[in-house]
Amino acid sequence: MTTAFEPIELAGKRLANRIVMAPMTRSRAFGPGATPTPSMAAYYAQRADAGLIVTEGTQPSVIGQGYTDTPGLHSEEQVAAWRTVTDAVHRRGGTIFAQLMHTGRVSHPSLLPEGMHPVAPSAVAPVGQVYTHAGPQDFVTPKELTEDEIRGTIADFASAARNAIAAGFDGVELHGANGYLIHQFLAPNANRRTDAWGGSVEGRVRFGVELAEAVAEAIGADRTAFRISPGNPYNDIAEDGLEETYGALLERLAPLGLAYLHLMEGPDRDLTLRLRKNWPGTFILNPFTHPEFTGPDSLALVEDGTADMIAFGALFLANPDLPRRLAAGGPFNTPDRATFYGGDDTGYTDYPALPA
Repeated sequence: MTTAFEPIELAGKRLANRIVMAPMTRSRAFGPGATPTPSMAAYYAQRADAGLIVTEGTQPSVIGQGYTDTPGLHSEEQVAAWRTVTDAVHRRGGTIFAQLMHTGRVSHPSLLPEGMHPVAPSAVAPVGQVYTHAGPQDFVTPKELTEDEIRGTIADFASAARNAIAAGFDGVELHGANGYLIHQFLAPNANRRTDAWGGSVEGRVRFGVELAEAVAEAIGADRTAFRISPGNPYNDIAEDGLEETYGALLERLAPLGLAYLHLMEGPDRDLTLRLRKNWPGTFILNPFTHPEFTGPDSLALVEDGTADMIAFGALFLANPDLPRRLAAGGPFNTPDRATFYGGDDTGYTDYPALPA
């Protein structure tokens, strides 16, 4: 029986365990030009005992930003600043992937340079609000991407992936979940196109597939990963026919030889098992535990073969030495929701580790 504390090979590296620090937006990229700070380097380095760290969502282009104070990977300044983060993690023996996240319609003009407007597969505004420096603002109707702009967006991701490798990352994860741009192309309520980038299942999965192909060509398939969240309604996403859509997506992605597939699970465990069966490579699961945080009970999903690795979010946020605590059965620090987004180092780098 395999356990979560055994090594696993990934991206040409031997990871110390099968415990993943899930990507979590923290909105603390206070450096000039949306760059990481020394506090961000300390935060990730503290958690380097994870088998794998996946960073917070990082925009591949200026127009990909949808939240305050999130970092980018589209400028030389950002590459240099991220290098301090990856160096800090590697000094502690860790492995770190950058999550590339284009928020698409989940944005607001006030978060973008003057004259820019959020973009999406179709000109359909999501229901809800986004937080800006001026407070919550209603979502706006996005601009529908032209075919040339779609291809330009794919090129932006490939360029950001190359920047990630230049910054010292071990690979990148493409964020195809949680209602952001790739997920918007997958979802019929957000993608109402009638051209080759929408309409049929084949059209709706095309953007994600061609994006993965472009990034794999840019940096190598073994350093390229993909995250999905079938049926997740977050950010006003509505999907049906999940088996057909995600079956088609995985059928196209599987031959690429990607580093891993990362599933943010919904309440349908049967769907998880079917997707797991159809994925030939490493399968990372962020299990459905709502309304609780993912906890130590989820380690059994590695033992029974449901997943190869388990991703922990809020529990890793509050416990920098989480693998050690999981091995010991606790105790665990309690995550403070009030400090999840923005602010200073309180609730960021000051959670205590267990005594040596």
